[in-house]
Amino acid sequence: MTQPIELWYWPTPNGWKVSIALEEMGLPYVVKPVNIGAGEQFEPAFQAISPNGRMPAIIDPDGPDGKPLSIFESGAILQYLGNKSGQFYPADVRTRVDIDQWLFWQVGGLGPMAGQTHHFRQYAPAIIRDQRQIAYGVRRYTDETHRLYGVMDRRLADRDYLAGDYSIADMAAWPWVLPEHQGQSLDEFPNLKAWMDRVGARPAVIAGRAVGETMRGNLAASGQSAEAARKILFGQRGR
Repeated sequence: MTQPIELWYWPTPNGWKVSIALEEMGLPYVVKPVNIGAGEQFEPAFQAISPNGRMPAIIDPDGPDGKPLSIFESGAILQYLGNKSGQFYPADVRTRVDIDQWLFWQVGGLGPMAGQTHHFRQYAPAIIRDQRQIAYGVRRYTDETHRLYGVMDRRLADRDYLAGDYSIADMAAWPWVLPEHQGQSLDEFPNLKAWMDRVGARPAVIAGRAVGETMRGNLAASGQSAEAARKILFGQRGR
């Protein structure tokens, strides 16, 4: 009997990538919460799985050699799950290269740049008193995220998905398009907007995006303040 994959997770864009993929592929899984606001990503047990101290990570009890296999980094996890399930990551070399380049584009570009945009627009104002100090970061990363939205919009002008058929590249990029947090308007990007709606309407995407949606509320109910969570998330020197 197949054992469920352990998904070490918190509801963030990188976490959603993997929960969406698991739902799309129909792979059984069990969620292992990693409360990043409480510092659980620094626990030795988790860092044994994810040396960088970032989630998501997975443990597949039924690895390719029949032994447990742990994987960190969301892009590597998506590739592994695509290979394991035989879905959304075709073996054809030309198709796979197309998927890989857009997957790596998301991992190396859209995610980090949009994440910095989110940080400077949403978190930095509560951390830095002199708002002039964050103005450059807001402008720099908001503009770069705007450029990256444009890259996707042009790519999607004559196709429904980023790399041929719907694939792990779409699963990786979709959670990171958060215009309300990133100072963007999808009205400027009609092809991207149509893709967001198209992907977002998939039942497995809806289900994957909803995984752990109550976790943040549980954090607030525990009595931990937003300021304490911010110190853990952004004051990590020496950990």
